[in-house]
Amino acid sequence: MARLGWLDVLRGWAALLVALHHASYLYVPGLQVRMAGWFDPGRYGVLVFFLVSGYIVPASLERRGSVREFWIGRVFRIYPLLAAACAVAVLPFLLGLTGLRAGLERYDPVTAVLAHLTMLQDLLAVPNAMNVLWTLSYEMVFYLLIVALFVVGAHRRSVPAAAGVAAAALLVGGLLPMTLLSRVAGTGTVAGVTAAVFLAAIAAAMSGRPAVRTAGGLLGGLLALVLVTLNGRIAAWEGMSMLAVMFTGTVLYRAEHGQVGRRTAAVTAGFVLLAVVGTGVWNTAGYGTYAWHVQIVWSGSIVAAAVTFGAAWLLRRRRFPRWATALGTASFSVYLLHPLMLMLSNQFFGTTGREEVPKLVAFVVVLLAVSWAAQRLIEAPAQRLGRRIARPTRVGEPAPVTVPVS
Repeated sequence: MARLGWLDVLRGWAALLVALHHASYLYVPGLQVRMAGWFDPGRYGVLVFFLVSGYIVPASLERRGSVREFWIGRVFRIYPLLAAACAVAVLPFLLGLTGLRAGLERYDPVTAVLAHLTMLQDLLAVPNAMNVLWTLSYEMVFYLLIVALFVVGAHRRSVPAAAGVAAAALLVGGLLPMTLLSRVAGTGTVAGVTAAVFLAAIAAAMSGRPAVRTAGGLLGGLLALVLVTLNGRIAAWEGMSMLAVMFTGTVLYRAEHGQVGRRTAAVTAGFVLLAVVGTGVWNTAGYGTYAWHVQIVWSGSIVAAAVTFGAAWLLRRRRFPRWATALGTASFSVYLLHPLMLMLSNQFFGTTGREEVPKLVAFVVVLLAVSWAAQRLIEAPAQRLGRRIARPTRVGEPAPVTVPVS
């Protein structure tokens, strides 16, 4: 798919903002404390990411017209850098220098590895090896759902998908349990069964036989829905809200390309915005004295993400500076590598508890350089390899679905 400059700018902005948010705890703690309770740059950045994913990822599947090509593309887009980052994250533990994040070392190694291999660890009651990995679990859920819709020919029903998930989050999201399956059956059992079902679903969905492909896609979609509604680390209402945001991104893509009416898309986006804000306000009302701070942060992040995405869309036909689009190209590296750099910085230089803006600037400069190198040396070659592997003619696959791309 031809690169869209405005989406690259959004990705780069979101990744850098998440990195700055996490870096603020180390380098400008005073600013971070003053901002807490009013605005969460990290949450805002993640929501921008989700809107971008919703806009572009289903279109990528439909452009290919092949589930096989889609999954190969996703694997080679995500896993090489993810594996490298996770290896660095666990290296200090393997060397006996420190424990793993959030007590991950207390879990069975097979369980931990299987959970992270599926990228669903945040929905399997397994701590994330790095704090930012939780968002990838919801990205994976979204992939499974759009493949399920694709194999049954319902992939263009993005309006009911977005509105339906948002309504469900508002009406029942707060009633659903957290980590229910893992608490009842055990974390290891759930992780093992999930990994088996996950691999079987993807393998079947990539089949050249239509019935097997349909069954595999639906199995993956069912797995995604069960995990989000019954086994999330975060509340189901929040996970469902994020899925609604992603499907809203798809609705906006369809409006842009004449697949749904723009008025329908605007009404749907407005409904999702109100529903998701209302869901957060309603379900955090019982948080006590600080409930209103939580509600402000939740609502502000959602509204700010919507405004940011809308503003970028209005500017979509403009040329953007090359450095801004380049930042978007390396955004995944920025997102995955900044926790590792913060870990190293804290390990070797410590923290004074004072505002250290020069150190923050130096951190950003080094982060951008390392991310650029990782994109060139790991991401780009892996993606080229993925394209070569996916290239052979498929037997029995449906005819490619033509999706116009501006």
